[in-house]
Amino acid sequence: MNLLSMENPVFVTYVITAAIMILKLMGQGWMTVYRMIKADAGLLNPEDLTAGPANRNPRPEQLEPNDYVERSRRMQRNDLESIPGFLACGLIFVAVAPPAVLAGILMYGFVIARLAHSLAYATGQRHEMRAALFAVGSIAVVVMAVYALFAALF
Repeated sequence: MNLLSMENPVFVTYVITAAIMILKLMGQGWMTVYRMIKADAGLLNPEDLTAGPANRNPRPEQLEPNDYVERSRRMQRNDLESIPGFLACGLIFVAVAPPAVLAGILMYGFVIARLAHSLAYATGQRHEMRAALFAVGSIAVVVMAVYALFAALF
């Protein structure tokens, strides 16, 4: 069986979880843009104050931090810290042919942890809650990496 085919249940799990995480990552960028438009604030660069169709009434205060926008931006940065590692590690993990049950637990566990982390972040939950959810996702990726490393070495 070709490991990178839809005949491989581990690869199917990776395709599903990777697609969800890519949609989450890209969607968070669009959420930040939506929040910037809604708040008419949270711009980052001086050139963003140039009048145009997207900003008909530029004002210097639009460059000041806006928590509504910044929360979304922080969520996106957090996704950028976690999701690319999962995407790369997931492919390596598929390549070493782990048991489908283990792959499902780790990959779906990562997705659930990331979505729960985003919900916790969006609703302003305490750092301990967000850190615990981040840790669950991070540990899942570490386990996949260690498994792949051992499979390659032994």
